Amino acid sequence: MLRSFYLVLGIFFLALAFVGIAIPLIPTVGPVLLAAFFFSKSSERFDRWLVENRLFGGIVRDWRAGIGFTVRAKTIAIAAIIVTFTISVVFVIDNAVIRVGLVALALSLVVYISRLPTKRLVLEPV
Repeated sequence: MLRSFYLVLGIFFLALAFVGIAIPLIPTVGPVLLAAFFFSKSSERFDRWLVENRLFGGIVRDWRAGIGFTVRAKTIAIAAIIVTFTISVVFVIDNAVIRVGLVALALSLVVYISRLPTKRLVLEPV
């Protein structure tokens, strides 16, 4: 039963990652990693498919190997956090306590992403 629940969560987060490809303000890396986590706990077939996937496989393999993310991926993630949280705090949320909580969460996420390992790009000889 728990494996089925994890599979559903994996599919949900993978769908969210695909939406993130189409809509720039929605992050992609986080949902992909969550999908990978849930697939690893629920379905070897889905896990293998995601690891071998052309779009998302590199992210999952690098994360599992502890290599980290490229500077570009980190920059996009941090920019998306700043933009989406700013829109929420300025235009959507009226409650001051919730605003402060969202700002604290955004800052925590930015610090967390900044501290993740940065993948070094290796240039191959021509």
